[in-house]
Amino acid sequence: MAIVSPSMLSANFLHLQHDIDFVNNSNADWFHLDIMDGVFVPNISYGLPIVQTIKKTAQKPLDVHLMIEKPERYISEFKQAGADILCVHYEACLHLHRTVQAIQQQGMKAGVALNPHTSVDLLRDILCDVDMVLIMSVNPGFGGQKFIPQSLQKIARLKELIEQTNSQALIQVDGGVDATNCRQLTQAGADVLVAGSAIFGAENRTMVVDELKRS
Repeated sequence: MAIVSPSMLSANFLHLQHDIDFVNNSNADWFHLDIMDGVFVPNISYGLPIVQTIKKTAQKPLDVHLMIEKPERYISEFKQAGADILCVHYEACLHLHRTVQAIQQQGMKAGVALNPHTSVDLLRDILCDVDMVLIMSVNPGFGGQKFIPQSLQKIARLKELIEQTNSQALIQVDGGVDATNCRQLTQAGADVLVAGSAIFGAENRTMVVDELKRS
C-alpha cells in the first residue's frame, strides 16, 4: 500500500475548506504543500499563511515541499506554521547536512528533493541521515506536467542505494503521477505518491486516491 499525499496546489482555493475536508475524509495519508518563491522555480505559489490555514483543520500530517532559495532561513517558521515533514532541494542547499539536522532538531521529518537532472548517487553520503527523498518526475514549478519516463530508472537506483546503506528513507515521487503509472512507480521502489491534478481534476476523486493507495 502506497502513502498518498494529494498536492494542494491543485485544490480550489475559492473553496479550500471543501478540499481539506475531502483529504481528511479520504484514504489519503498526508497533505502535500508546494512552496515556490519565483526564484528557485519560475513560479510563485503560496506561503506560510496558507500552511497555517490548512493546519487549522487538517487531520493528517502536512508534507511541505520547499522549492525556494536558501530554505534554511525558514525552517523554524514552517515548523511554527504546522509542517510535519519539511523537504528541501539538494540544488538549493549549500550545507545540506546542516539543513537536514536543523529540520530534525525542530521535531520535523527531513526530506531532500532532487530535480530531474540531479543524480541520486549524490545523496549516498547523506541517505542515512534523511527521512525521505523526493524524486521530481517533472521539472519543478508548475502543476499538470507530463511524467518523465527516466524517473523510473532513477527510483530503482535510489532504492538500491537505500538498501546498500541500510537507510530508512522513504522514496517520494512528485510530477505527473496518476493511475496509469502508479503501479510502475511502486514496483520501482516508490513509497509515497504525490498527485495533484490527477486527484483534484478527477470526476471521482475518492476512486483515484484509492487506486493510488492500492498501487
